[in-house]
Parts: sequence; C-alpha cells; structure tokens
Amino acid sequence: MPKKRKLYVAIAGNIGVGKTTLTRMLSERLGWKAYYEKVIDNPYLSDFYGDMNRWSFHLQVYFLSNRFRTQKQITDWPDSCIQDRSIYEDVEIFAYTLHQQGNMSDRDYGNYQDLFSIMDCYLRKPDLIIYLQASVEHLLKHIKKRGRDYEQSIDPKYLTQLNEAYDAWIERAKKEKFHIVTFDMERRDFENNEQDFNIIYQSIKQMEKQTWLDGV
Repeated sequence: MPKKRKLYVAIAGNIGVGKTTLTRMLSERLGWKAYYEKVIDNPYLSDFYGDMNRWSFHLQVYFLSNRFRTQKQITDWPDSCIQDRSIYEDVEIFAYTLHQQGNMSDRDYGNYQDLFSIMDCYLRKPDLIIYLQASVEHLLKHIKKRGRDYEQSIDPKYLTQLNEAYDAWIERAKKEKFHIVTFDMERRDFENNEQDFNIIYQSIKQMEKQTWLDGV
C-alpha cells in the first residue's frame, strides 16, 4: 500500500468568518490534530481594541511568537494536522494593515518584519490554504452572534481594510506557489449545509490522493 501523506492544512480568513468552526469540523471528520489560535487567554486583545495605536505592536509580537511555537509543533507532529489561521496572516494581513493605518510605527513595523524574516526560513509552508472569503456585513453578523465583548467595538472600516489585505495577499500567495482554495461564505454555509462542507472536505481528501482542486 502507498504511504499516507503527512499534510498540513491552514484555514485563512478575516475576524468572525468561521475559521475556528471549520477547523474543528474538519479535525473531527478527518481525525487530524487541530491547532487553534490563542484568543481567549490573549493578554493584549481587550487593550488592543480599546487603543490600537498603543497596543498593536505588543499584540502582533504576542501572536507571532505563539504562532511560531505552533509552527514548530506542526513540523514535529508525525501525522496530518489543520491550523486555525497561519503565521503568514499575522505578517501579511494584520501587522501590514496596522502599519498602513498608522497604528504601528515605521520603527516597530521594521522590527516586526526583521523578526519574521528570521523565523521564515524555519517555517513549513501549508500544503493547502483554505481561504474563507466574506463581506464585512457577513463578518459583523457573526461577530455579534458569538458575543465576545472586546469584538463588539470593531470598526467596520478595519474589517474592510483587512478584507482588502487578504484578497491582495491571496493573489501574491498563489504566485508564490501556495495551493489555495477559496470558499465564498456569501454563497455557501459549511456549518449548516452538509453538501457545502463536503466540498471542502473532499478537496482535502483529493489532495491526499495528489489530485489538486483549483477553486470552489
């Protein structure tokens, strides 16, 4: 029998788009280990949403260090796994957007980029990135529904900028030979529609057989 491939799948997407839910569902169906984003016990998150300019660098370094620790665990894990948001999103989306807004100084942003560049050569790239794409209106409904107090004050303009950064990064990542499947959350509902969930599930099963799916 052919040897089963050890795969690493990352779920990418904006705040409130459903990454954690999809990570859990796929982990349970596939029997893979799941790596979740550290949110609940993040010591900077509430302060950050209250004053982005003051806490952006602290928050992003916290995320970067924890994500790098997770990357080491993923590399050492002997079987397939799935991750709720990759380290690339910290750099390409969140730190980038905060710098563009003026909420992270040039000095801090340069320091942050230097730190990531040291980490980059040690990273295992995902075999597949599943990008969950959604409008700001869709994201706000989910953010309200899940009811995290510190998220209720998120500026829709911030979510718009993050969406724009995501779309730009996805196009760059494709050129850099990342394999990406985009899932349109406006048209599909993996959480409540088994057929929609199976589209994502089967894309991974096909990848195990070295059959690549170009898009959803």
